[in-house]
Amino acid sequence: MRSQLARKPQKSYHHGDLRDALIKAALREAEQGGVEAISIKALAKQLGVSQPAPYRHFADREALLAAVTAEAFRQLSAILREAMAKPSQQSKLSRLAQATLDFGLRRNGIYRLMFASRTVSCAAKGSELHEATRETFALVIEALEVPAVGFLRERHALKIWAALHGVVTLAEQGLFTGEAAHASREELVEDFVTETKIALATAIKDARRKAKTRV
Repeated sequence: MRSQLARKPQKSYHHGDLRDALIKAALREAEQGGVEAISIKALAKQLGVSQPAPYRHFADREALLAAVTAEAFRQLSAILREAMAKPSQQSKLSRLAQATLDFGLRRNGIYRLMFASRTVSCAAKGSELHEATRETFALVIEALEVPAVGFLRERHALKIWAALHGVVTLAEQGLFTGEAAHASREELVEDFVTETKIALATAIKDARRKAKTRV
């Protein structure tokens, strides 16, 4: 005789657990196929909940993508902080740059979600995603290890940030192997680090000299 007791659902979520579960599941999907792989309908089925359930936490797919991308930036920031905090003879900027390269090549689906979609550009100022991206870029500025002189740190941080993303993107598309320059991706990134530190030191020195002459 079959039991009359109702079966307990395979997965149950309470107090926002479903929101976290959706974000984690979406990150796994992005890991494999980037932003295109994320589907609210497929995630609901994967997690064993009704199709309307995710919409209690996210108004639409764009809202989910924003939350997922914010979490991806927080994960990258945590990795960069850890790399910068490790005792090493390498500069903080070198450790941050190499960690960024490794993240971009190893977790390229998520990297594309973060840097090759319009999700970030559509984020409102002060939003969770906007703050997460600012936190990551603040680490690039910190890694330069120089005092603030005008906006020189921000300018040079943006330059090396762009250069790093260029290497990751070209490598992911199979357009950069380093053979033409007889250098590995890691060596090229180290060149960027050295050039950035020299250029920034020179710019700060010039700015201070000009400031003295105006006094």
